[in-house]
Amino acid sequence: MTLTMPNTALGDPWHENALTEAAGHARAMFEALGIDCETSSTARTPHRFVKALAELTSGLRQDPARHLRVQFPAESASQGIIAAVDVPFVAVCEHHVLPFLGRATVAYRPSPGGRIVGLSKLARVLQEYAARPQVQERLGEQVVEALTAELASDGAACLIRSEHACLTLRGAEAHGAVMVTTHLTGEFTTDPCLRAQVLALAPAHARR
Repeated sequence: MTLTMPNTALGDPWHENALTEAAGHARAMFEALGIDCETSSTARTPHRFVKALAELTSGLRQDPARHLRVQFPAESASQGIIAAVDVPFVAVCEHHVLPFLGRATVAYRPSPGGRIVGLSKLARVLQEYAARPQVQERLGEQVVEALTAELASDGAACLIRSEHACLTLRGAEAHGAVMVTTHLTGEFTTDPCLRAQVLALAPAHARR
């Protein structure tokens, strides 16, 4: 499902009205949980809460794939793997509305004669897909699907390692546990040598 939402830039009337309405609901939620929002330090907490959540889900109002449409001629007729390694990101688990933080490798192998994109665009695609209610499995799939759709490539990859607050701070309280997902397309799934090369670029740590 594609979500179409108004521009929510700071100062935009829709944005400010939405925050005010959401803050009212947040205040009711806090009060129902017994959290006092009437002290000098908590009176603005509902507003701060919804503003922070709006920032963490700003990707809902963006098209991350647009970054991949600014392309350049390749420098080599037979280009190897191009990768942005250890890209940091923050996402919000859609199940518990708690953050998961991690690092990812975003990579692709241009087809012969295929065009390339600036390295920062790979990071931006990942970070904007992350900035929405997410699950890690979907995040990796969205990144490789965008790479495959927008670039002439023989393969795309997104390798993610992250720490989920819903696993470490509550429930199982598995402190230090991380989740690792691997998303590969094209020759990264069929060529054992290329697969080994790209997997060797996987993040070694969720945070540094």
